[in-house]
Amino acid sequence: MPEGNEIHRWAARHNAAFAGRKVNVLPGPNHRFKDAHLVDSKKMVQVHAVGKHLGYEFANGLYLHIHLGRFGDFTEGLGPLPEPKGTLRAVMQRAGSSKVSRSVKGNAHALTGPYNGPPGKDDGTQPFPPEDVDWWELRGPTDCSVYDADKWQALLNRLGPDPLAHEPGGHDDPERAIKAILSKKTSIAELLMDQQIISGIGNIYRAELLFRHRVNPFTPGDAMDAKTLKAIWKDAAVLLKAGMVDRRIVCTKKSDRPSKQEPAPRGEEHYVYRRHGKPCFVCGETILRKDVAGRTLYWCPKDQHTTKEQTASALKPGISLRSQRIK
Repeated sequence: MPEGNEIHRWAARHNAAFAGRKVNVLPGPNHRFKDAHLVDSKKMVQVHAVGKHLGYEFANGLYLHIHLGRFGDFTEGLGPLPEPKGTLRAVMQRAGSSKVSRSVKGNAHALTGPYNGPPGKDDGTQPFPPEDVDWWELRGPTDCSVYDADKWQALLNRLGPDPLAHEPGGHDDPERAIKAILSKKTSIAELLMDQQIISGIGNIYRAELLFRHRVNPFTPGDAMDAKTLKAIWKDAAVLLKAGMVDRRIVCTKKSDRPSKQEPAPRGEEHYVYRRHGKPCFVCGETILRKDVAGRTLYWCPKDQHTTKEQTASALKPGISLRSQRIK
């Protein structure tokens, strides 16, 4: 699932491409995006990003809300639109950039796509600057629908502060998150993933932040101290911003990597995330994993000071998470 770094990255690119312009907003051929006509041919004012939510604000006061979920992603392109392929949900296109009709096969070129270059070299660079983007296609989102201003504001009100947010109303205020955490008995590992506590932090950043600050992930929120929480927030802002450029999400320090290389080679981007069964880069202890609230938690038992009982609760090597969940 894309985390806050990717959402803010798309917002920045689409602001550069479409803000201040009239755009065509088209549904995919399966017609699951039934609200497209409400914002089609309207001026797009600004793209907002809070947590894992995108809001394309239009001059008529409506917002195109997109939540990518686990499988959603954009494809950007130049020139005419291509023929629709796959589970296409929606299209946004600069009005007047080319014919809207799909009756003739398009000649799209320079599409964005998965990185196929040398390991460790993907810095998120696209084949063309965002100012030149003529259109995007959206596939696989959890939600793609039009909100009115009240519904958009209600969404913002439900979300916790976002380390990368620039929205008015305290959406970048860490004190709200810290106060909420210190009032909970839930584990800090669960609280960091709660989008009503902090927006934008997903499973990768959760695991890496807790390791970087040597926090026992099973510590109750009310047993945390404000100083550590402030440090985690500050670090989250730095890592999320860096992740807007390097889409691999690099959280390790050069001095801790076995190769001591910069940029991080593939396999050395993370301290604990998906490194279960492997030695910790810092202390050599085996990285563990466990299901916590439906998501996989990764940690180093030595550096993060887990108790014998907590360490023993880790999933045993060779046992799949799927088999654990269906019991």
